Amino acid sequence: MQSQNNAVSTVTGACPHDCPDTCSLVTTVIDGVATKVSGNSEHRFTGGVLCAKVSKYTERTYHAERVLQPLKRVGPKSGGKAQFEPVSWDEALTDIAQRLHAIAQRSPEAVLPYSYAGTMGLVQGESMDRRFFHQLGSSLLDRTICSSAGGEALLHTYGGKLGMRVEYFTESRLILIWGSNSIGSNLHFWRFAQEAKRNGARLVCIDPRKSETADKCHEHLQLLPGSDAALALSLMHELIVNDWLDHDYLARHTLGWDELKERAMQWPPERAAEVCGLPVEQIKQLARDYGTTPQAAIRVNYGVQRSRGGGNAIRAIACLPALIGAWRHRAGGLLLSSSSAYPFNRSALQRPDLLGDRRPRTINMSTIGDALLHPGDAQFGPQVEAIVVYNSNPVAVAPESVKVAQGFAREDLFTVVLEHFMTDTADHADYVLPATTQLEHWDIHGSYGHTDVLLNRPAVAPEGQARSNGQIFRDLAARMALLDPAFAAPHFTDSDEALCRSAVQGADVDYDTLLTQGFASLKVAEAPFANGGFATPSGKCEFLNPRLTALGINPLPDYVANYELPGADIRFPLAMISPPARNFLNSTFVNVKSLRNSEGRPLLEMHPDDAGPRQIADGDAVRVHNARGEHVCHASINGRARKGVVVGLGIWWRKDGPNGTNVNELTHQQLTDIGRGPCFYDCVVQVEKLPSALEPTA
Repeated sequence: MQSQNNAVSTVTGACPHDCPDTCSLVTTVIDGVATKVSGNSEHRFTGGVLCAKVSKYTERTYHAERVLQPLKRVGPKSGGKAQFEPVSWDEALTDIAQRLHAIAQRSPEAVLPYSYAGTMGLVQGESMDRRFFHQLGSSLLDRTICSSAGGEALLHTYGGKLGMRVEYFTESRLILIWGSNSIGSNLHFWRFAQEAKRNGARLVCIDPRKSETADKCHEHLQLLPGSDAALALSLMHELIVNDWLDHDYLARHTLGWDELKERAMQWPPERAAEVCGLPVEQIKQLARDYGTTPQAAIRVNYGVQRSRGGGNAIRAIACLPALIGAWRHRAGGLLLSSSSAYPFNRSALQRPDLLGDRRPRTINMSTIGDALLHPGDAQFGPQVEAIVVYNSNPVAVAPESVKVAQGFAREDLFTVVLEHFMTDTADHADYVLPATTQLEHWDIHGSYGHTDVLLNRPAVAPEGQARSNGQIFRDLAARMALLDPAFAAPHFTDSDEALCRSAVQGADVDYDTLLTQGFASLKVAEAPFANGGFATPSGKCEFLNPRLTALGINPLPDYVANYELPGADIRFPLAMISPPARNFLNSTFVNVKSLRNSEGRPLLEMHPDDAGPRQIADGDAVRVHNARGEHVCHASINGRARKGVVVGLGIWWRKDGPNGTNVNELTHQQLTDIGRGPCFYDCVVQVEKLPSALEPTA
């Protein structure tokens, strides 16, 4: 959709951020300036509504602190307090190319890309950049920091990231919102849930925190962090003993039912209640409601899988719909992600063939702190000498950030950062290259919360000297071609719009439709597993997955206790989780003034029974600490934390913390049982009130 009236126009785009909703945007442009970003009322999922964050998008694009020209560090890194001076694109690209080439000549694996979902777009997120690093032969990045545990758990159960169509939640009679603060992080699903509620559906929230979503549900199960698999197995126990089962569906469309039944019978509600910290009757009642409601649906989100047993927890939850035959109904089943429904031509975008016979090592982004501090050896490989960061802010968002900051502070680490602002990571760079925002470039998007493809058109010209990620890597390849003729190949000349077309080449998506209306719907079944047809090798919901045994993983879902349990070390008696603050999305939007003002300052939510003995009152400055570090913030006694659990709302930039830290100072780098993901919600701490003399400023 694009209309024009004199100097006023509207341009259709897509929200680039890491959210299941993937909204269709309409940007109003007056005399070449974007004046407003709105939700597209013609897109059924967006429905003309945007979250508070993205509705402020023009504040990001025209922010006074935006980086609008290449910057080069002058002098030492000084622990993230380096000085920078503007340079030309030619100088920056030439020097970067020469330095990367010199390192690659010795050992290409000493170069590492680091990126994630600062944009979810296929073009600006995973196209020309991948070609560049594949041609170079650099280390590969295992992109695990958000969803790998849950994603692989679904792969081992359903055969892919597949599930219910979100629009049919409106017809559900019972909705379990499991590990998701939908009001803050999945707003458009919440609109469907609210419609179902108005139609008589019962909404149940399962979450360690009494979130804004829990406030609006009929019931809240406030379980302990990392205990979700125990709850799911106990629900199975009750379904079995009360015979709330669809025996025909189990016989026809599942694999390993006898084995799963045996495991579930080890989890009576009394045992699960002790592990989960829930009343026995609450577990029994939930099982009764779930087992006797045909159109029962589960909206599970990625908070569940951010602890040691997170992969097993997702597997256990994902098994539940098959027990009661909920998949027979389009308003029954489960949704975590719909990503596997998209037939994008990623190979055409990323060109993994450019690696040839080379098989570089893979470094897990969730352990980047340890990786950057590793001196290199025969097992690890060469020391990381150069890192190129884009679409991410690892110094703020990666676990155990004290080590991440130390790694980026290495004077011998050559660091290039593509960014909009001087983030914690950009502060450690040798070069900062100005990147375009979503209003200034082409891109194409799928979703993990619905099944539409969206095209993003540039609404305005780039501010200052900003260039798109695709253009930066094309320009860098051109400089590399002067040193290595392989970079002069035609695969580095495709434009961003041409890459958009390549993404849907061969897929059942009409690019002309994307151009004219901005979105196109995939043809997917209303009830994807009504008659089985799972994407697994067996075609069944695989309760038992023999391929997991070969990976050294239990082939049946099971409860796996957290690495860190409160009181196991008497110094640290409190569990800590760190979900996103409502007005932030990871570390994005922290510097948007209106949103920052809404959040106020870094907070730690506490239960009165934990705050009282420590003589902590609402608003007091506190020191949160464990063996890895300490974080200073303010206590919030607002009724949202359960006893024994504190909630560090994130993710503030470290530089904005009263003592130069954020909650990731306290998290660790150990990985999940499945998917090699981070364990952000598997953490123990102690909390102390700070003397008034040390009171931090807001």
